[in-house]
Amino acid sequence: FEKLLDRIDHMDQDFDRMPLAGDPLISDLAPFYEDWLGNPTHCDFWDALRIDTNYGDLDVAALNVGGWYDIFLGGTIQNFQGMQSSARSEQARKASRLLIGPWEHMTSITISPVGEYDPGVRSWHSLIDFDGIHLRWYDRWLRDHGNGVDDEPPVTIFVMGANSWRQEETWPLPQTRFEDYFLSSGGSANTLNGDGVLLRDASGTDRPDHFLYDPLNPVPTNGGALCCNTYWAAAGSYDQRGIETRPDVLCYTSPPVVDPVEVTGPVKVILFAASSAVDTDFTAKLVDVGPDGYARNLTDGILRARYRKTTREEHLLTPGDVEEYEIDLWATSNLFLSGHRIRVEISSSNFPRFDRNPNHGGEIATATREDCIVASQTVFHDATYPSRIVLPVVAGELP
Repeated sequence: FEKLLDRIDHMDQDFDRMPLAGDPLISDLAPFYEDWLGNPTHCDFWDALRIDTNYGDLDVAALNVGGWYDIFLGGTIQNFQGMQSSARSEQARKASRLLIGPWEHMTSITISPVGEYDPGVRSWHSLIDFDGIHLRWYDRWLRDHGNGVDDEPPVTIFVMGANSWRQEETWPLPQTRFEDYFLSSGGSANTLNGDGVLLRDASGTDRPDHFLYDPLNPVPTNGGALCCNTYWAAAGSYDQRGIETRPDVLCYTSPPVVDPVEVTGPVKVILFAASSAVDTDFTAKLVDVGPDGYARNLTDGILRARYRKTTREEHLLTPGDVEEYEIDLWATSNLFLSGHRIRVEISSSNFPRFDRNPNHGGEIATATREDCIVASQTVFHDATYPSRIVLPVVAGELP
């Protein structure tokens, strides 16, 4: 037990440990971890644990609660949608509910800033009576009290930036327009001081961008959907400008928005890229840049190249070939206020939020530092290869 406490107090050393597999202490205390590492693709091992293929067997009311900086946000939304569309009975389908605040996974009752972002008192658990929401839910479905829960809209979400709540009937919101914002540059989008921009129309003549990804010098994580150590894995929103000074981070930034733009819903990046390696990762991050330059992270994602087609089979790269990557950034809800800019970061690591790829094409879990290879990455954005972020822009009255 004392060894475990020491390891927690020096968690940064464990982050840097290679290989991932074969750690005696972890194998002894959490033997399932080795099972996870030993099954890197979707297979029978994972199928036996999945819930998303079994919604049709479930006949219960489901209250799905999460936060925009919650490490379980993706599953929270997926379970709401799955139960709403596929639960066994009509009553269970109608009883599915979704509540998402500007929270991390371990949000306190009276919330302090989520990272460096203060969403205001309207987000406090105490103000919205977070416990009361659950009690009313249980009273309705466990004690059959007619307390009006059935009549409430199924979706309740907090819109960051506006710092207010909104209620809707469906997710994504019915008034959502999925709009493309295209990556563009003159070939020097490296760092926030580069020439990367976001455009509403795809450019036809852009030069591609290049960077080197070194697994032994990965881009450090700074906030986001993390859990569950407030020091070594601090979740939430932080200024990303320190990260954006690295040459292995490409930054594409829109002009200042004139009228506020609400982005609420699932976010994805379509990236066309080539690598010198047979396997690598590509990451993406959505950022709200204030008039003073403060760069607030909203949501992020990653895709391992060998799983770009399917997570059930590995397809290694042919070095130099251009491939299409669809990077899932999960979801967010944020109002880009007048004068703010929309930024997309592209890189190949976000560590230790995501494990680093050694680029060698072999087993990730057993890779050593000696196995790591520096990958030369090229990101294309032109008429042939229209790299872009797809944003869920909400039309109509602002919250």
